[in-house]
Amino acid sequence: MVSKDQAIGGLIFIVCVVIAIFYLVTLFYPQWLNVLNIQPDKGVVQFWVIAVPVFVAFVAVMAIGAWIGWTMATTPPPKPIEEITSEIEKKEETTPPTPEEPKPPEEAVEEKKVERKKKS
Repeated sequence: MVSKDQAIGGLIFIVCVVIAIFYLVTLFYPQWLNVLNIQPDKGVVQFWVIAVPVFVAFVAVMAIGAWIGWTMATTPPPKPIEEITSEIEKKEETTPPTPEEPKPPEEAVEEKKVERKKKS
């Protein structure tokens, strides 16, 4: 049995393959449109078959660039590292660890390494 995600993925795959075949056939053999009672000029069809995807790709790239620029322009700058480390040091000085509090993960890992070295 196929899951819902796999079914959607298979459908997307089939649609993309059909569009790719339609695109390539129309690009290299535009006369097939006569089957649909469309009598276009070969050069005009080939121009638009290339121009439309190029336009869509260009707009997509520009939209992504604009989004990146907007995000960078509206995000506040981070604090300097010196300020962050001084805040951490002040926090450690004002709140010494009590016996009930668990040790930070780094200290616990280092203690385990020391215990392993002593055993071996």
